[in-house]
Amino acid sequence: MGRMALHITGDSAADELLSTDAFALLVGMLLDQQVAMETAFAGPLKISQRVGSIDPETVADYDPERFVEVFKQPPAVHRYPGSMAGRVQALAKAVVDDWGGDASAIWTQGDPDGPELLRRLKGLPGFGDQKARIFLALLGKQLGVEAAGWREAAGPHYGAEGGFASVADITSAESLAKVRATKQAAKAAAKAAKS
Repeated sequence: MGRMALHITGDSAADELLSTDAFALLVGMLLDQQVAMETAFAGPLKISQRVGSIDPETVADYDPERFVEVFKQPPAVHRYPGSMAGRVQALAKAVVDDWGGDASAIWTQGDPDGPELLRRLKGLPGFGDQKARIFLALLGKQLGVEAAGWREAAGPHYGAEGGFASVADITSAESLAKVRATKQAAKAAAKAAKS
């Protein structure tokens, strides 16, 4: 992974793990739904501390019922511990089975271009189109993954330079606040369009 330190959670230990461990970063992205971004991306550190490792093989082989308990232990890893623990284990299994246990191989093996990288990300358990595009933007903007055409593949909303659309744009507490404001405005607009 690129050597840029990530600043997503406001917790230096959690951010350090995200900056140095490709699988931890993937797990943080997976957990980023229906909880605050900082909570989601702090999840990998909680898992690592409670399981003893965030290694994909360790996570994949962990007893599923005990893994749910890891998620439930306060402070909880996620507000939906059962389903999210299962998704994290499915993601770990995919990384072990399809990428030899090396999450960074998803964006390095065979030097994929942007569209191929997006396809690989969308092939991961729990990664729909939007999540895959945001993660692709995070790789390109903050981790120096120079996949040809990544901005176009991420789409104008997430790939654009200088925006505050997603976790890919968070580099400080200030930018976190801007991303949060953008997301809240988008939610409000969607709500207004419904009524």
